[in-house]
Amino acid sequence: MDFNLNKDIVFFDIEATGLSVVRDRIVQIALIKYSKKGGEPIEKSMLINPGIPISAEAMGVHGITPKDVANKPTFAQVAQELFDFIGDADLGGYNSNRYDIPMLMEEFARVGLELDISKRNLVDVQRIFYKMEPRTLRAALKFYCGKELEGAHDALADVRATVDVLKGQLDKYKGVDLVDEEGEVTPEPIRNNMKAIHDFVNDLRFLEPTQKLKLNDKKEVVFSFGKYNNVPVKEVFKKDPNYHNWIQKMEFSSQMKQIVRKIYQDLKKE
Repeated sequence: MDFNLNKDIVFFDIEATGLSVVRDRIVQIALIKYSKKGGEPIEKSMLINPGIPISAEAMGVHGITPKDVANKPTFAQVAQELFDFIGDADLGGYNSNRYDIPMLMEEFARVGLELDISKRNLVDVQRIFYKMEPRTLRAALKFYCGKELEGAHDALADVRATVDVLKGQLDKYKGVDLVDEEGEVTPEPIRNNMKAIHDFVNDLRFLEPTQKLKLNDKKEVVFSFGKYNNVPVKEVFKKDPNYHNWIQKMEFSSQMKQIVRKIYQDLKKE
């Protein structure tokens, strides 16, 4: 099956020093780019020296040791190459919305590059799977494709499996409507269209993976933590502009900082 694309899409997977999207660092990244023009996908994979220790727990999962990355480039050295490879493409992966995308955004932000996702479709294959057939990536590949996952937790093996799972999902759910527990019907949510998949898999109430920002019933961006919980960001910045500066200095995700920075800048133009 060929993807029905209106723009390029890059599927990717990362392995890291740990699970924190803010504090940990990437040790391996693999990407597969599909062009809207068709043709063979382009694969890219590299090991990266994170510059910080790799946790024992992480090494137990992906098997990448400090020796493996000791002589590899740092993220700063490959950032522009990766940034240019992604370009303005949509982004896809497995659990990518909550882990891979925000971690990659953090890495880019550290070297002064802003990975803007506001105009990209985000195709998190795990969310399709969890909504339709809750399982792991290994089980997903077995269920949808009848394959065994070889080389699990090698980034390139995982991203290849992710692409295969999405193709299997598109085949399996072609023409299938989704009926939720309350009887509400979503007509054929899984179809060969990245925008439709984006809308299906993403909880549009929350605007970034750490869930510090969300939309209220009036479609206003509000904080979902702290002393301004449920208060519109714009209203907070009108009364307390220093709160914006505080956010930019603290250990929040770069995605969250991008969103509030834009609101703050737009407010100053009014």
